[in-house]
Amino acid sequence: MLVGYARVSTPGQDFSLQTDALKEAGCKRVYRDVASGAKAARPGLVEALDYVRDGDTLVVWRLDRLGRSLSHLIEVVRGLDDAGVGFRALQEHVDTTTASGKLVFHVFGALAEFERELIRERTAAGLRAARARGRVGGRRRRMTPDQVRQASVLLANPECDVAEICRTFGVHRATLYRNVKDFQKNGKGP
Repeated sequence: MLVGYARVSTPGQDFSLQTDALKEAGCKRVYRDVASGAKAARPGLVEALDYVRDGDTLVVWRLDRLGRSLSHLIEVVRGLDDAGVGFRALQEHVDTTTASGKLVFHVFGALAEFERELIRERTAAGLRAARARGRVGGRRRRMTPDQVRQASVLLANPECDVAEICRTFGVHRATLYRNVKDFQKNGKGP
C-alpha cells in the first residue's frame, strides 16, 4: 500500500499541490503536518510512521518535505527500511523499493556522513586555532584569582558569615566553596 506524507511550513500554505501529486501516485492515505522543517515535533509524520507496515511504501512529494536535514532524512528512511517499508520521493524520482533507488539513497547517506566529518574537522581546527591564540573555551570564571584569595582568608575567619561573603563577591555558596577548595588544593586561583 502507498501511504503519503505532506508537509507545509506555515498555516497559510496550501497542501493541494502535494496531496494531488500523492493521490495521483496512488496513495490511499495521506498524513499531513503544518510545521517548519526545523521542528522535531510532527504528529502527522509520527502517525504515518506508525501506520505503515512491512511491504508498504511511504511517499512524499519532495525529499525536503520529510527530513529536517539530510542526516534526519537518512535516519527516517533507514528506520523505514528496517521495518520493511519502502520510500519514494516523487520529484527527485527516488524509490528505495528498486535497486537504483537504494543506490541513490546510499550515495545520499555517504554524502551526509562526509558532511558530518567535514564539520567535525572544521570545528576541531577552529578550537585548535583559538587555543593557539590563547583563547580558552567554556564559561567565564565568576571569581578572579584575587577574589578567591580574599574569600579564602575570609572563610578562615570564624566571625565572617558565609552568606555575606557570597553577597560581597556576587556568587552562590557552591561557587564560593568550589573556588576556595581549588585554591587550597592547587595553591592558586581559577
